[in-house]
Amino acid sequence: MAYPLCLMMPVLPGTDPIHIAAALQEYQKQINAALTSIGTVHFARFTLFDRAQANLLPNVKSTGPSDTLVIGVITEYDGDFNDYIEDFVAKLGPVFDALLQFVEGGKPLIPVANHVAAFEAFISANDAAQHVPNTGMYSAYTQTVQKILASV
Repeated sequence: MAYPLCLMMPVLPGTDPIHIAAALQEYQKQINAALTSIGTVHFARFTLFDRAQANLLPNVKSTGPSDTLVIGVITEYDGDFNDYIEDFVAKLGPVFDALLQFVEGGKPLIPVANHVAAFEAFISANDAAQHVPNTGMYSAYTQTVQKILASV
């Protein structure tokens, strides 16, 4: 059965979304390879939100620094939360190091490989899926990623 992660990381005021987009683009192939190698991730996406917009979508017509951005990491995964985050650190540590430089409270966690417990605590505190009223999740199936891949 899959479990949700809905990590919401408020971006430092004055950050230009172009820098966040560039970091994500730079690491996209590494992100895909790492998530595949972890073998417990059903779905994953990195999403930029803008709290100043009614629909939370960043204003693509506006360029330059913003004070209202949030980086979302939204995934569904199999297994234990701490094991999953430790896989993130092992496989995606440099990606999170690059993103955390833009995040409020992120700099003391860099490099995440040296701050695993603090990174886990940061994720727990900022994971909307672990906080009421967001704790419910529907799943159409109970199979793990590995069982699904083995049946294909």
